[in-house]
Amino acid sequence: MSNSNSKNKQSNAKSAVTSTVVNKAGQSLLDENAASTDNAKQADSSVDFSNLQNEVASSSKSEEDAVSSKDRAAKQKIIEETKAQAAQEKEEQDASDSEAEQTEAAAKDAKKPQKAQENSKEQTKEKASTKQETPKKEAAKPEATKQEDKSAKKEEKKPSKADESKKDSTDKPTNNKEKSMSDASKTSALPRRVAILGGNRIPFARSNGPYSDASNIDMLSAALNGLVERYELQGERVGEVVAGAVLKLSRDLNLTRESALNTALDPQTPAYDVSQACGTGLQATFAASNKIALGIIDSAITGGVDTTSDAPIAVGDGLRKALIKLGAAKTNKQRLAALTSINPKELIDAPQNGEPRTGLSMGEHQAITALEWNISREAQDELAVNSHHNLARAYEEGFFDDLITPYKGLTRDNNLRPDSSLEKLATLKPVFGKRNANPTMTAANSTPLTDGASCVLLGTDEWAEAHGLKPLAYIVHQETAAVDFVGKSGPKEGLLMAPAYAVPRMLERAGLTLQDFDFYEIHEAFASQVLSTLAAWEDETFCKERLGLDKALGSIDRSKLNVNGSSLAAGHPFAATGGRILATAAKLLDQKGSGRALISICAAGGQGVTCILEK
Repeated sequence: MSNSNSKNKQSNAKSAVTSTVVNKAGQSLLDENAASTDNAKQADSSVDFSNLQNEVASSSKSEEDAVSSKDRAAKQKIIEETKAQAAQEKEEQDASDSEAEQTEAAAKDAKKPQKAQENSKEQTKEKASTKQETPKKEAAKPEATKQEDKSAKKEEKKPSKADESKKDSTDKPTNNKEKSMSDASKTSALPRRVAILGGNRIPFARSNGPYSDASNIDMLSAALNGLVERYELQGERVGEVVAGAVLKLSRDLNLTRESALNTALDPQTPAYDVSQACGTGLQATFAASNKIALGIIDSAITGGVDTTSDAPIAVGDGLRKALIKLGAAKTNKQRLAALTSINPKELIDAPQNGEPRTGLSMGEHQAITALEWNISREAQDELAVNSHHNLARAYEEGFFDDLITPYKGLTRDNNLRPDSSLEKLATLKPVFGKRNANPTMTAANSTPLTDGASCVLLGTDEWAEAHGLKPLAYIVHQETAAVDFVGKSGPKEGLLMAPAYAVPRMLERAGLTLQDFDFYEIHEAFASQVLSTLAAWEDETFCKERLGLDKALGSIDRSKLNVNGSSLAAGHPFAATGGRILATAAKLLDQKGSGRALISICAAGGQGVTCILEK
């Protein structure tokens, strides 16, 4: 319709020009004095009336006095007929020209699919050049042709996402630098699967022992370097490195970045810290894995580190204020006044392992929870003994050979007691809940202060394949929860009971039951914490009133719990525990060949971090 209107407009415009010229020629018969001027104008027009005008002019001169009204009317009629004939011829000529233009445009359009197919085989640079020239060509086309081109372009067949993915798979980078620049958009399906490709840690050590002179940066760098060497990531720019620590000195402001720069990774690898108490290592993994799932990055290294051997020591508050006054003093009198205000009792503010809102340590909080759930001393000791025996067996079987890098003379966790027994543990005195009528928590069924670092390697299936790595397991679900342990909005909940809330939410979203797992990796901050959580899931009243469920979650097969030991035997360097558990669970699933693992970690502040792995 738009093409027809355009043609009519052009035809009408040209007819108008012709009509004007002919009218002027007729007017020359009536105005003899303007004949020469009119003839000059007619010579410039697109229709040649010179012969007719000359004849009329000559006749008017020789027969000027004899011309009658009848003759003038006859000649005027001739001019009008000539005008109509000329207009018709011009219209036919315009139609012919327009048809020729359309034929030429159609021929060009017919060649476009072939050109598009040829262009798809060209390099990306040539494609960009072609796209830049296209607008210029289109700008030079007639309006009608542009309209037809737009319709033709809409009908051209575009490459499907599957075709693009197939092409990407044949254009894999050939060296580490190119691999590190892999485009996350190559895999179109979102969310993408996030694979655990491996893990590494240094042996965990009791505080004030072998690692007493090692800083957080030293230990995290050692764990990262072991991972880089094992998986040949030298020079690789991974998507990011994410880690953290619970206890940090001021020099650890950029802990993860500084540690990453101590490795053979490409220095252009981004790195940053996260922190969520004992859940730091697992939460760092969530931060990076979510970016991988969303297609933002293709790979990451996550982990954590902590040391109480090199913990920050603060001075007493009174001494701190006195020193500030001393620094601001202007006179000797002011300086003397500041110094004399110091109380010797405030020289050192002993580190406190307690909750700011309650003043109670984690152990004291858990002693209250153990009493509420009636967790016996014997059950706690049995869990602790099993943890030591399972970890010792795993070491003997070589399970940790590709998960640990020796450090400062240690090749195994030095908290491990392979000869641990119920009889030995029964002789130990309680250390928490001493005011209770029957205290049950001892140093053996509670984790000791520990130094250490761990990390895991994450990536997509495509990134793993490009680097010759095999996925051990996939992170498929995650959940973080917090409980009201101070009674702000209702009954107080146990400080370390948040995983009891997080897991049911995660199970509901995943469509699973508590029994649908092959392995249960539950962090053993205290033996009573693990047992309290299991008891809560088995309790119908708790599940109905606290969790809002129709019935109890039920019990688990205890033979699947922490099968290769856990924190009671290995130790618990706060932020490093998450990486240890992730690597252990992923390797267990890989060895089995299929299945699921449930991971649960309690944390200070009434929080819990959980996830599900699948193979």
